[in-house]
Amino acid sequence: MSDEAARFDVLVVGGGPAGAKAAVQAAKAGRRVGLVEREAHIGGECVHRGTIPSKTLRETASCLSGLRKRSGGLLGLDAGVGVEVDSLMTRLKSVLAHEERYLADQLARNGIEQLTGVARFRSPSTLEVVRRAGGKTLVQAGIVVIATGSRPRSPASVPVDHEHVLDSDSILSLRYLPRSLVVLGGGVIACEFASIFAALGTEVTLVEKRDRPLGFLDRSLTDRFVAAFESDGGRFLAGASVESVRWDGMSRVVTRLADGSVLCSEKLLCALGRVANVAALDLAAAGLALDERGLVPVDEHYRTAVPHVYAVGDVIGPPALAATGMSQGRLAVRHALGLESEGAPEVIPIGIYTIPEIASVGESERQVTDRLGGAIVGRAQFDEIARAHINGSTDGLLELVCDPEGRRVLGAQAIGEGACDLVHLAQLAIHAGLEVDAFLENVFNFPTLAEAYRVAALDVGGRRARLGGSRAA
Repeated sequence: MSDEAARFDVLVVGGGPAGAKAAVQAAKAGRRVGLVEREAHIGGECVHRGTIPSKTLRETASCLSGLRKRSGGLLGLDAGVGVEVDSLMTRLKSVLAHEERYLADQLARNGIEQLTGVARFRSPSTLEVVRRAGGKTLVQAGIVVIATGSRPRSPASVPVDHEHVLDSDSILSLRYLPRSLVVLGGGVIACEFASIFAALGTEVTLVEKRDRPLGFLDRSLTDRFVAAFESDGGRFLAGASVESVRWDGMSRVVTRLADGSVLCSEKLLCALGRVANVAALDLAAAGLALDERGLVPVDEHYRTAVPHVYAVGDVIGPPALAATGMSQGRLAVRHALGLESEGAPEVIPIGIYTIPEIASVGESERQVTDRLGGAIVGRAQFDEIARAHINGSTDGLLELVCDPEGRRVLGAQAIGEGACDLVHLAQLAIHAGLEVDAFLENVFNFPTLAEAYRVAALDVGGRRARLGGSRAA
């Protein structure tokens, strides 16, 4: 290893969505930029083991499940337990190839130098990169951006072996669909995979220690999710704590719960959260330490305790979404370079790719009520929407959350087909400070799911009128 260090204006560690956007922003500002990525290809967990592969599998499961339901079973469609998972993800290779090509071209177009290897701090401004091809390289930078993402959390009580007991990375490496699957956890990843495998015909048991999954959402959505999951053959166990997990050495994973009951399954997925992927960085050498949650602490500009070192994406914690990570990467670099910035977005949508989809943006009914002393919520059942009847997805719901007077849109949530796209209309309304009547004053294409906004707005107006009448009385 040479003592002569390569010098960059900005060095980004991690090539996922957050890191890639940070590097591109710095390059567009005319700086010399280096990007360290341990894998041979850019994209990180999001592209190679997370979002892209899981959503590709979900798309197949959703199509099969939807066709079964819409045909009334007449087509005899069934993925069939034992079907090769690869055969259900035939488009994945082309999707990955496109993403890899796009990201590589973007780095090349912007003159970003890619270093393939594992980085660790030697000092606050100097890092050592152990190259995949062998050897080590020293790099120095005036600004460093940590964007190394996260990895699945595996509690000591759950012996993940990536063959029988899986995590959210290794489950996508299954060769065949299992006959039965126990999923531990009630968060986003657990619910997404549980609903996907249930839709594909696997006997799925979702085990959650709380009384319901996705507890950060209003019960109106989580109740519908559980009902849809169970209608696909899934089983939800609420208030269940896991005591032990073991592979019996022959054919079953045995899960013992605290109440003494035992679950036996062909495979088990441990989806009990993720942890910041910083073990190899030697943060102490940079003068940094993790907080009590194991995350890198940052201020509102994503700056760490070391002023020229920034951190973005999953390493700083919730919401830990690809979309927010990209925004954080861009904003962090703009602040570091002293460029004008509009600040972090206040209205961030959440999309959950379960079957059916769930999405939310802004404040929930509970949050608005706590803050303002009340809320008016307008609801549109998809059963009232012509497009939902046409595409056979009538079991959905859109809710508009308004202030106590029923005027301003403060939040929205949806469950059903297209929910993750649908929620962006509400996002713009909240950002612009629109009144709910804006959805009545504009024309929507017919038939579309977006008509649900008019129905929900009419419901708000009706509730507002009734409230006004009761006050007058």
